[in-house]
Amino acid sequence: MKSSKFLLLFFCLIKLTLHLIADVHSGFQGDELLHISTGNHPAFGYMEFPPLIALLAGVQNLFHSDTVWVHHLLPHIASLIIMITVARITIALGGGNKAVFLTLLAFLIMPATGRSQQLLQPVVFSQLFWVLSFYQLLRYMQTTERKYLLRLFVCVTLGFLTKYDMLFFAVGLVALFTTTPVRKALMEQRWWRYVILFLLILLPNIIWQYLHDWPVYQMFHQLKKTQLDQLSYLHIIIGIILGSNIYNLVLLLPAIVFIFIRKPQRIYLPVGLSILTSFLLLLFNNGKSYYFFPIVFTLIPFGAVCLEETIFSRWRWIFWPVSLLLLYGAWMIPFGMPVLNMDNYIKYYYKYQQKDVPGTTYALQYEEYYTNDMWKETLQSLRQVYDNLPQQERANCMIWGKHYSQTGLLELMGAKYGLPAGFGYHGSFYSWAPEKGPMPQTVIAVAFRDTPIEFFTPFFEKVDVVKVLPNYYAEYEGRVDQTIYICRQPRYDFSQMKENFRLRIFE
Repeated sequence: MKSSKFLLLFFCLIKLTLHLIADVHSGFQGDELLHISTGNHPAFGYMEFPPLIALLAGVQNLFHSDTVWVHHLLPHIASLIIMITVARITIALGGGNKAVFLTLLAFLIMPATGRSQQLLQPVVFSQLFWVLSFYQLLRYMQTTERKYLLRLFVCVTLGFLTKYDMLFFAVGLVALFTTTPVRKALMEQRWWRYVILFLLILLPNIIWQYLHDWPVYQMFHQLKKTQLDQLSYLHIIIGIILGSNIYNLVLLLPAIVFIFIRKPQRIYLPVGLSILTSFLLLLFNNGKSYYFFPIVFTLIPFGAVCLEETIFSRWRWIFWPVSLLLLYGAWMIPFGMPVLNMDNYIKYYYKYQQKDVPGTTYALQYEEYYTNDMWKETLQSLRQVYDNLPQQERANCMIWGKHYSQTGLLELMGAKYGLPAGFGYHGSFYSWAPEKGPMPQTVIAVAFRDTPIEFFTPFFEKVDVVKVLPNYYAEYEGRVDQTIYICRQPRYDFSQMKENFRLRIFE
């Protein structure tokens, strides 16, 4: 047990070090700026996600900092808890030091555990509650003790309050009813009381969604139309394998078989069916590859224990080539998070992800590499445009950030650069836009290339382009540059603008 704790401490220190190195090389990813802003606007719901991310962002906002590492504190802590829980799953399965070592090494080298656990997004906390829920599910199947059932429902509830994809895990829980002893224990423990409590806790968010015309439906519809429908099953599977690290197949392939044949089957078969149900639901709904990674986290311990029990017990020496194979797989870590600076990433890794985007020098997959400079240039340019306005126009001027990342940037750093208040109608910023009153006679607007000048002209008598900020590292053509406009003589007041964008929140 002591050696397992030492292994866990060792790997946790390595993982934390990698994340802190990545922080040094990172700026804010666009979605993070929205999530940081939610911490300043507590509510029972948001246009894109449930409310827990706002509570967590609010805790970090207490530091009143605009530095990356401060806003990554809770994601880093969550990532370490995930690693610890994966190790505990291995131990709960009866795994020894070799299995724990392989599990932790496999987890560490997964590109999927990099960026998804680096950024301030609901993703890392969704992974956390998924893995915690699975651990409680496993322990309940092994013991049928009431405390594990209670903890399971607590973790599932927190998962739902983090990200709605927890539904796919919850549906998989029907596998609990496939064995007589567990089904009997559930009835004796009145499982439906936990379901009622779960629904009561979710009720405020459901009411919020109802009062706001179910924006989550609008978001899913837009996501399905623009992204998910473009994914084939093959594309999804390849993404899962690469994100999991192809070298980890040495554990994942035996895990898929082992979970269904391990004795006693009354315990492990329902667990396997639960995982399979969640996987198939995600697959048939064209889930992005990173939606599947919590499932991969829970499979790895089964693979490690399988090898320890069936292979290493007979041929101990095989442990070493398997370990070396996984250790070699560590070269894929930079595909998951910016542990290299941008120059070294371009030199050594960009060739594997090279993409031709007109107007760019290098189309980088991860915007964190260049956003430090990009956001700084954006703010400085907005200040320059603002300073060049006549005095009477500056007095009541506001800035319209078309994309939520631009509006979030203004909320986080605008005052530092002496800029006027910002507003926007994209995503959750729609909820926080002014409700009534006249719009300023002069509005500075900033938008990415995928939003042309025609987007603004219906709302103002006069719209002029004043500055174009190129981005030579954008992954998509729609992000190749930002344009700053000066918009004068508004045609609507704020209440009319809210109505104009009521059904255009995710446009």
